[in-house]
Amino acid sequence: MSEFSKADLERKVTLKAGDIAPNFELENQDGVKVSLKDFVGKNVVLYFYPKDNTPGCTTEACEFSGLYDEFIKNDSVIIGVSPDSVKSHANFITKQSLKHILLADTDKEVAKSYGVWQVKKNYGKEYLGIVRTTFVIDKTGKIAKVYKSVKAKDHAVKVLGDLVG
Repeated sequence: MSEFSKADLERKVTLKAGDIAPNFELENQDGVKVSLKDFVGKNVVLYFYPKDNTPGCTTEACEFSGLYDEFIKNDSVIIGVSPDSVKSHANFITKQSLKHILLADTDKEVAKSYGVWQVKKNYGKEYLGIVRTTFVIDKTGKIAKVYKSVKAKDHAVKVLGDLVG
């Protein structure tokens, strides 16, 4: 008998280029509700990451933030999503001087709708967590590209390169 539900065990990223991105509404680092539909007419780089202030997540967030102006020039918004709280995100942004939006998916519903809340293994122990994944959503709300099982280092540069063409 597994400690995980059938849905948890079977969940995977099934969204692909051409699919309509699932809408969401979550609170940002300031406690303000942000919805995907707020960004119609812009490209959205939606990246899911496991935890604020951990080495890989800090690398990824800082690289996206470092390229923030380039993304803006290319009509793109960067949004990071993790299960951390609004307060945790606010602290992470302050500590790392991040420029982009972070959303608190504390009930993991958005992560589940995108298929990134999955059973993971670390040192032989199984647990539920975010599988680092990035979705590029075009100006009409369709998924343009999916990056699965992302390595944090240099990921932002690759996404920007693909966006610019």
